Amino acid sequence: MPVADEIRESLERTFAPSELTVTDESERHRGHAGYREGGESHFRVAIRASAFAPMSRIERHRAVHEALGPDLVGRIHALALKIEG
Repeated sequence: MPVADEIRESLERTFAPSELTVTDESERHRGHAGYREGGESHFRVAIRASAFAPMSRIERHRAVHEALGPDLVGRIHALALKIEG
């Protein structure tokens, strides 16, 4: 399964977001650190879910990383997050 799909499934299962986009931006980083041929190294995620409303910015980022789990996070070189409650 593509990494973008794994990210999407994990976040949908954990937060039931009202909005979610997962974009593989790996090709934009060709020649930069962490780039892998075939992509799946650099991602941008925009998510909106009511679960984030009471959380601080740092708590939101930690919650997303926890939802993705160490295995998945370990396979991603860069993860840009826009998180809204």
